[in-house]
Amino acid sequence: MTNTEVVCILGVVAKEEVRMVNEKYLPRIVDEKLNLYLATSGAVLIVGPKWCGKTRTAEEISNSILYMQDPDHSETYKLLAKTKPSKLLEGEIPRLLDEWQVAPVLWNAVRFAVDKRRARGQFILTGSVVPPEADDMHTGTGRISRMTMRTMSLFESGESSGTISLMELFNGAEDLFDENKLSIERIAYILTRGGWPEAVGEGNEKYALQMVYNYLDSVAYQDISKIDHVERNPDRVYSLLRSIARNVSTQASTATLLKDLKSNDEELSDKTVNDYINTLKKLYVIEDLPAWSPHLRSKRAIRTTAKRHFTDPSIATAALRADKDKLLNDFETFGFLFESLCIRDLRIYADSVDGSVYHYRDQLNHEVDAIIQLRDERWAAIEIKMGAGEIEKAAENLINFSKNIDTEKMPAPSFLMVLTGTEYAFQMETGVWVVPIGCLKD
Repeated sequence: MTNTEVVCILGVVAKEEVRMVNEKYLPRIVDEKLNLYLATSGAVLIVGPKWCGKTRTAEEISNSILYMQDPDHSETYKLLAKTKPSKLLEGEIPRLLDEWQVAPVLWNAVRFAVDKRRARGQFILTGSVVPPEADDMHTGTGRISRMTMRTMSLFESGESSGTISLMELFNGAEDLFDENKLSIERIAYILTRGGWPEAVGEGNEKYALQMVYNYLDSVAYQDISKIDHVERNPDRVYSLLRSIARNVSTQASTATLLKDLKSNDEELSDKTVNDYINTLKKLYVIEDLPAWSPHLRSKRAIRTTAKRHFTDPSIATAALRADKDKLLNDFETFGFLFESLCIRDLRIYADSVDGSVYHYRDQLNHEVDAIIQLRDERWAAIEIKMGAGEIEKAAENLINFSKNIDTEKMPAPSFLMVLTGTEYAFQMETGVWVVPIGCLKD
């Protein structure tokens, strides 16, 4: 590259300005964590599904921005990344590098710049795929923090009152009560619309649903092949998504999915299915729920298979082309998808309080839908039941489960909860909390 070419390229970068975002920003739960990570790390990598709001959230706190996929400048940026990547890092801090993986060399450039500057809060990197791996890529340990972002929870979208706080329950809250304003019909619509920020802000229900369909088309026809430049069949992608949707909130094995898929595609193999699943995980479309392994008083064998889940339940409804009316006429499917919605929100809330979400099941098929475990070893057990008729049985199951925990090796549960779609939030005489999803927050 000649000096003239370098000057021209640098001129393009120098003229770059922070883009003013005029539309109203809906605060996200991860805002606080992003500030914390910037205060304690040289750079922050935000990962999560495409269209969940990563760039918009990062824009709010950034003082300069590099959009690597800007069609007017993307080729110039790629060329400069090959020649002098440090120039792409110049700008007011924190500097946002959006879709940085377009030029993977930026990872090492950021790591080096952080080392050289010896300062925190320098860069934010956003991307919608798992970062590419290369032999010459440094791990970034100690320089680049990693933060996962998901779609919007009901509290973030303004559809949960947030009266019942997960953290307050862990801290022993008492005398909490609230009335859930979400009807079953509204929950059915929320399931199909999902927590995608643009869809949440769309007042026209038909348009909001089409946006989710468009997202899924993009995954099937573009993203899944573009991520690693391996051609994959869009029809197979949709078939797999539909199969997982039919088995959402279950421990369906690859063999189970393959059997379902082979009815229409006899050439499929388990290797191909696993390849598609792993790629969809890299795109943050699929996010299975891992199993929890507690210390028990009995010698029960614990099943370690993860439960099938999507990042957002609307992916399942879009794959099935199910609208709210179809869900209301199929309460069995509605129930599984309601569980998936609750798992999404629990993950968002738990992540903000330094916790993780799991499920439990043993060889006797005793199970608990969700276990939240904090890093300080406190934990809680949660059953998810959409209707009131199942609450008492679910509460009894939680109590029996908690009695089987070996409290000499681990603490007793901080609380037990039945998470529902019912009307009221309250604490039962047994101590078990009944909390509608429309009343919960972090």
